[in-house]
Amino acid sequence: QRFVWRRVSFARGACFKWQVVASLTGVLDDCFCDIESIDVFNNLKIFPLIRKLIEKDFFRYYRVNLKRPCPFWPDDSHCSIRDCHVEPCPEVRVQHYSLAANAIRDIKECEQAHELGAINSTLSNQSKEAFEDWAHHDDAQDHFCGLDDETSPEAEYVDLRLNPERYTGYKGPSAWRVWNSIYEENCFKPRSVYRPLNPLAPSRGECEGFYDWLEGLCLEKRVFYRLISGLHSSINIHLCAKHLLDEAWGKAVWGANVHEFRRRFGSAETKGEGTRRLKNLYFLYLIELRALSKVAPYFERAFVNLYTGNVHEDSATKELLLQILTETKAFPMHFDESSMFAGHKMEARRLKEEFRLHFKNISRIMDCVGCDKCRLWGKLQTQGLGTALRILFSEKEIKNLPENSPSKGFQLTRQEIVALLNAFGRLSTSIKELHNFRTLLKDQR
Repeated sequence: QRFVWRRVSFARGACFKWQVVASLTGVLDDCFCDIESIDVFNNLKIFPLIRKLIEKDFFRYYRVNLKRPCPFWPDDSHCSIRDCHVEPCPEVRVQHYSLAANAIRDIKECEQAHELGAINSTLSNQSKEAFEDWAHHDDAQDHFCGLDDETSPEAEYVDLRLNPERYTGYKGPSAWRVWNSIYEENCFKPRSVYRPLNPLAPSRGECEGFYDWLEGLCLEKRVFYRLISGLHSSINIHLCAKHLLDEAWGKAVWGANVHEFRRRFGSAETKGEGTRRLKNLYFLYLIELRALSKVAPYFERAFVNLYTGNVHEDSATKELLLQILTETKAFPMHFDESSMFAGHKMEARRLKEEFRLHFKNISRIMDCVGCDKCRLWGKLQTQGLGTALRILFSEKEIKNLPENSPSKGFQLTRQEIVALLNAFGRLSTSIKELHNFRTLLKDQR
């Protein structure tokens, strides 16, 4: 009887594991696209191309300032996480056994953080010389948008290929505070809703009907929440797909952690919310896909080049980018952004400005992330989404671009282009990895 009970319990657990991805089907809210169509389009057409594109030198290097202080609260993160280095950890002075045990634990955490979260800042002298050339080229262009803090003396180029987004061990109060601030203070939460929006909140209570408040919001505010939730889901998938599985003989082994994926998205573990979170990932994908299709005419102009100094490589990079943009334009079920900010002009303008300020505030919260590698990818993906939103509402400026002169009208900086395509690449990878998790979970049934 005991053996039979265990088999039943295991089968029930397997059902919970599979339920979240098995129910991930059908039409998405606030648009007319189904998940199955996105899966086929992304996994067969877009993912192979975008993966190849972001390996190119133009998209491989991202300039970022990781030293800006958090503007909202004191930096109280753990020493092993704050700078992602071992050096800040305090000296160990053992006085009695309990202190010794704590000290040993702290040292191990510091060492692990150094291995998992430290930024690899290795750059060749040749690359550094090339960056100066790139800067001279970019400075000679006419830009009509403010450059972010990448112009700061503390900003440095980072090789994204040497610093992949993966599990870093960053968790606890510091990580919770960041996401809590994003959800509670910036996602247009109605005052009548007392439950925390943050999926990381310690206690959610009963979640049935939790999203009813969302349907009562206007389209723009619903879109905003779904974008942030989708970004959060995408990041969580990256961490589950590139998780530290083992450290054999001092060598880290990375791979898909099904248990971690189930913990973050499983129906039983999230009280049914996992499917909604994953659907928001697809919604975010549609938004950025639409932005790429709309910005295609800009990149098709002869004056827009992806400069690295290598003429043949630059030409091949742009050709590959245009191939991706052609595919995005051919997608038949795009999100219709014309329904947003379409009411009374004064009200629409006010709402649009509120939307922009909330998003800008979230980008500032990225400076409060206590792990350098997490901060790097958080800032890049936030800037990429911000660039996509700017494109969505710059249709007239893009259409009125001159054929052969960049002297006026809509423009994108190198930084925005790198962020835009890498951020979309992260979403494309998330959907591809989600397919892989489906297969793993199905095999475990």
